[in-house]
Amino acid sequence: MDTNFFKKFIEDVTDTFTPVVIDPQNKERYSPIDLSPSNSTLLEVDITSPEAFENYINTFLNSKGSTMAYGGYLEKRDLYKRSTYFNQENQDLERNIHLGLDIWCAAGAEIVAPLNGRVHSFKNNTNFGDYGPTIILEHSIDEITFYTLYGHLSLDSLENIHKGQMIGKGEVFARLGDSSVNGTYAPHLHFQIIKDLEGNEGDYPGVSNTLQVQKFIKNCPDPNLLLKIT
Repeated sequence: MDTNFFKKFIEDVTDTFTPVVIDPQNKERYSPIDLSPSNSTLLEVDITSPEAFENYINTFLNSKGSTMAYGGYLEKRDLYKRSTYFNQENQDLERNIHLGLDIWCAAGAEIVAPLNGRVHSFKNNTNFGDYGPTIILEHSIDEITFYTLYGHLSLDSLENIHKGQMIGKGEVFARLGDSSVNGTYAPHLHFQIIKDLEGNEGDYPGVSNTLQVQKFIKNCPDPNLLLKIT
């Protein structure tokens, strides 16, 4: 499938703001956040500490009068340097380019499906800095099949679901986890659109290196095309 065709298809699937976190459903309560190295305020934050990072996120939200912070598609981040899982020893192979859209908010927030779909797979990805509990939904619209991935969930999100389970648009199917289960991050949802899972079950790369990023851009378009937060 042509890359531009798929991007336009994803954009046309929704015609208005489509939340994946149940509250708030008003996009005016969302504020964009910059987590790239160009944000000098991050130099004052211990990014190895989920508590310190959560304090930073909460301070940011309070300053904006917002409930959610969002962003990160194709954003290059130093956040992953804390974990060898992202191979920071090799500059060419270091995975530091974010492929999804993050929504930073409180642990326990309820996650809803943006579209009708079914549970494709789920898994607790337990590497340090990984997704933690993860659910992938499969969507088929106009004979085109694609997937949405939800990472950094709570453990109990995996307890009451099964493969093939139908999930309706707007239906609550998961909750956000805290740092004890979500890969040791401040609470947030990693939301990613995937054209081809390439055989993966309950997992798919959410961060790329520079050598592979063009491949992933073709397979993982900007989630905001669907969500329309901006």
